[in-house]
Order: sequence, then structure tokens, then C-alpha cells
Amino acid sequence: MDSGSPYHWLRELRCDSNSSNPISLLIECAKCVATGSIKNADIGLEYISQISSPDGNAVQRMVTYFSEALGYRIVKHLPGVYKALNSSKTSLSSDDILVQKYFYDLCPFLKFSYLITNQAIIESMEFEKVVHIIDLHCSEPAQWIDLLQTLKKRKGGPPHLKITGIHEKKEVLEQMSLHLTAEAGKLDFPLQFNPIVSKLEDVDFDNLPVKTGEAVAITSVLQLHSLLATDDEMAGRISPAGPTSFNLQRAVHMSQRTFAEWLERDMINAYILSPDSALSPLFLGASPKMGIFLNAMRKLQPKLIVVTEQESNLNGCNLLERIDRALYFYSALFDCLESTVTRTSMERQKLESILLGKQIKNIIACEGVDRKERHEKLEKWNLRLEMAGCVKVPLSYNGRIEATNLLQKYSHKYKFREVNDCLLVCWSDIPLFSVSAWSFRR
Repeated sequence: MDSGSPYHWLRELRCDSNSSNPISLLIECAKCVATGSIKNADIGLEYISQISSPDGNAVQRMVTYFSEALGYRIVKHLPGVYKALNSSKTSLSSDDILVQKYFYDLCPFLKFSYLITNQAIIESMEFEKVVHIIDLHCSEPAQWIDLLQTLKKRKGGPPHLKITGIHEKKEVLEQMSLHLTAEAGKLDFPLQFNPIVSKLEDVDFDNLPVKTGEAVAITSVLQLHSLLATDDEMAGRISPAGPTSFNLQRAVHMSQRTFAEWLERDMINAYILSPDSALSPLFLGASPKMGIFLNAMRKLQPKLIVVTEQESNLNGCNLLERIDRALYFYSALFDCLESTVTRTSMERQKLESILLGKQIKNIIACEGVDRKERHEKLEKWNLRLEMAGCVKVPLSYNGRIEATNLLQKYSHKYKFREVNDCLLVCWSDIPLFSVSAWSFRR
């Protein structure tokens, strides 16, 4: 609870030399939220709004979305207020698709992943007659168009290529089909595209159109981490709107104390009860969806699996640790945009507000099954996949040469490094995304 007057805290803040640093202030606000000091958090967030802006420098822009996420975390424990504020807000499918395109265009991370993935497919499928790719998030036609063009030149002729594209939005798959079919027609390339409209966790691997004799490759770009959301009994007891629902008994208790005091107590209870999906991050039982999913993949006997994930540890329960790690990760992302894209760019503004802002909000404001942005570092992915029966497939030397050229076109500050046969793509020396290739032990 609060210690001392919130106004005294504000006076100290304004006298503090760090008060002009929005990140320091944000961390102090996070501490207030975590301990239930809602009055102080409110004052701090109001002050942050005066020194941050979605149109400012990289730090100001990032802090804007972090402070918004903290605000949402507070409001989510007021179900009525939260619903009232969000009742008319709708997420346009066209906006979500558009910002994914901006991320592809403005940053090299997806291009890097696609380049390395395609090279791994080309080398592992060198002598295969029928190749079947299962894309777990089929959204960017450029990746597979590049693959078609490369395979067309393959010595001995191209394989018969089947691509099963999985995405929850039908319109995305329709556009993929149009682009890929048109390109295959131009190249006279034997291609079959199978669209599957489904969320990742609902994919029915038993009914995918995989036939005996096909060489299967599975690609996952920034998808598997969403399966780490805890779905145990504790998570089920915490509703999406908050830890408990509003009822008459609570209304009586509210009448006996101020609304702010009631909210602070509620926030403390939520903080204590919030489940830790990473109770044992290397134990598949702690993320049952992941275990089931990997086991279903194994039944397809894929020759190759390529996984791209964010390189950050955001799957823990502790709110302050999560915010600290998220600040480290997203500060690098916002900085690379600041260095390579103008501040007035409408594409950058939409990318930051719709894509990155939405991710930050999910990391900070959500718990339990609602929290999908549960990034983990490469070392944990390696152990998890090895426990599921996977072995590493070394990544291509030729792919690395092409990847170096790609990154240099954006900025000399983009680099990559090899770690245990996997690749980390970095901004300066900060690793942001990992790419690794696998196959199941026979």
C-alpha cells in the first residue's frame, strides 16, 4: 500500500535528477502498480504523459506504449470500466495485415529469417522429388516466391512443391494463393497451395494433406511462443477482466473505504495470485499445449523444422522482471527504427502503435491464457526442442553470406552471430531474434 502522501512522492520526483528520464520514471510506476500503490502510479503515469510522445525520439515513443500498458493493467481490474473503454474499439483485420507488411519492409528480421529458412530447405531437399512445406504462419508471399525462383534453377529440375499455408485470417491466405499461383504460372513451376484457416493452437495435424513419400519441412516464424501460455487450474480461476468479479459483498466493503483503497487491495491480490507459466520452463508439463503441439508435429516425420523466435526472456510471472526485460528488448527495436526510418513516417508510426504497442500491452497488462507474448531465449528453445526429440540441423554457409549482405543494406549496426549451430540477428550487440533448424530423431 502507499507509504506517505502521493503528493510528497511527486515533489520528490520533480526534485530528482532522474525525473526527466522517462524510463526511470516508468520503472518507478511499475513498482507502484506491482505493490498496489495506485495513487502514486496514477501520478507517475500522468507525469510520463508530459515527457513522452508517440512522435518523439525512440525512448519517448517506447515509453508511451509501456505507460499505456501499465494503465491497461490497472484498468483491467475494473471490469466495468475496462469494458466501457473498449466496447467500441475494434481491431481491423486490414490494419493487422498492413503492419506486418511494414515490419517486413522497415526491418530486416523477417527477410533474414526467410533467407536462412529457404537456404536450409534448398540444401536439405536437394534430391527430393516431392517437397511439402507446412508454413505455420503463412503471410508473406515474397518468401515462397524467392524459393520458387531458386528451385526452378535446380540441377535436374525443380521438385513438385506443395505448400500448406496456415493462418487464422482467410483473406491473408487468399492473397498468398493469388501471388504464388501467378508466380508458379510464370515460371511453369509445379506448385500446389493448400490454405488452412486456423489458429496455431487449433491446427489439426492429423488432417493436413500430407502423403506418404513427401519430404516435409515445417517453418515457424514468431509463432511457437504463443503456445507457452499457461492453461492450468490457477489460470482458470483468474478471469480475463481481473482476479475476481464485482459482486454485492464487495460493493458493501467498497462503501466502507475509498474506491482507491479497494482497487489497491485488488491489485495486490492479483499480483500475488498471478500464475507463473514458467514454473519450470524446461518441463513440458508446464506448457502442455507446446508438448502436444510438438508431439503432433513429430507424427508427420518432418525432414526439417526451422524456428524463428524473439530472443528475450518474457515468460516469467514477476511483473517487474518482465518489464525490465521487455524494456531491454524493445528499446533496441525502437532504436533500430529511429536509426533507419524517419520520425514522421506514417508506416513507422502504425508499426509502433499497432504491432509493437499491442505486443507490449499483452506482455504487461495480461496474465494467464491471455498473455500470448511469452518470448524465451534460444537456450530454452534448444532444450525444449531437444527434450521433444529434435536434433540440430546446421545452417547453411551460403545462407550466412547472403544474410550478411542483406543486413548491411539496412545498417552497419545490424549483425548476426552463430551460437551452437543457430543464428542470432542483433542490433549492435543486442540479440533480438534467433533462427534454428531441427529434425526429429529417427
